[in-house]
Amino acid sequence: MNEDLADRDFVEAALRKDIASMDETARNPNLAVRELAQRLNEYAILLDIDGTLLDLAPTPREVWVPPDLATTLNRLLDKTAGALALVSGRALNDIDLIFAPAQFPAVGGHGAEMRLAIDSEAVATHAPPMDKELKRRLAAIARLSPGILLEDKGYSLALHYRLAPHAEKAIYEAVSLIRADLPNAPIEVLPGKSVVEIKHSGFTKATGVTELLSHQPFKGRRPIFIGDDVTDESVFAIIPGFGGLAFSVGRLARGVAGHFDSPRDVRGWLARLIDDKAAGT
Repeated sequence: MNEDLADRDFVEAALRKDIASMDETARNPNLAVRELAQRLNEYAILLDIDGTLLDLAPTPREVWVPPDLATTLNRLLDKTAGALALVSGRALNDIDLIFAPAQFPAVGGHGAEMRLAIDSEAVATHAPPMDKELKRRLAAIARLSPGILLEDKGYSLALHYRLAPHAEKAIYEAVSLIRADLPNAPIEVLPGKSVVEIKHSGFTKATGVTELLSHQPFKGRRPIFIGDDVTDESVFAIIPGFGGLAFSVGRLARGVAGHFDSPRDVRGWLARLIDDKAAGT
């Protein structure tokens, strides 16, 4: 076997073990962190935001970004020579707002737009906008109950009901009625954690990540993707095809190499990757 491939297999086997035993590695960062930290120039780090990097909040605007997270991400960006990206359903402008003043490469809007580097312009990934009349009808669902929060992301529309959990059934029924009335509308309904999102069916996080991985500095690297929600499952499915590893948060999703219990565990693990002592450098 090629020596480099054998080394990579060793790192990835140890990485799976590291994620599977987070409690132990929190006390004694093990070989997986050390080995991966020394080979970050071979990997691309791809990270979902809400529920993965950041704890979920009652509303999207209320998420809290720990003060040291931007520092961790910037150091990882440096150690990977730019091959770190955020992958989110949020629009790029919204991502920039919550991490301000920091900016990061990102895939936004469930793959509708991306930014390849912090000093580059955002580019659309050929994602068609949602029909205005359809968006108007979907937006009217927010009137069903106080506490339903409407979020217009441009390429998609989200209805958050964390503050109105009793309205979940009514929201899904209303969306189903609109879809039945417009059977040929090219839309996709994405159920999430106290949210339902409706977007054009022509793009996903997976199409965005695939496009991202065709450009430098991500091209040719093995991706490590961490996500938590149903919307991340399309990315979980494609990562092995790039020779990479996917990890879920809060649950063991299908097709992943392992999982983290919470965003706090994800942040801690990322911090250990840049800890010179933990990495043995």
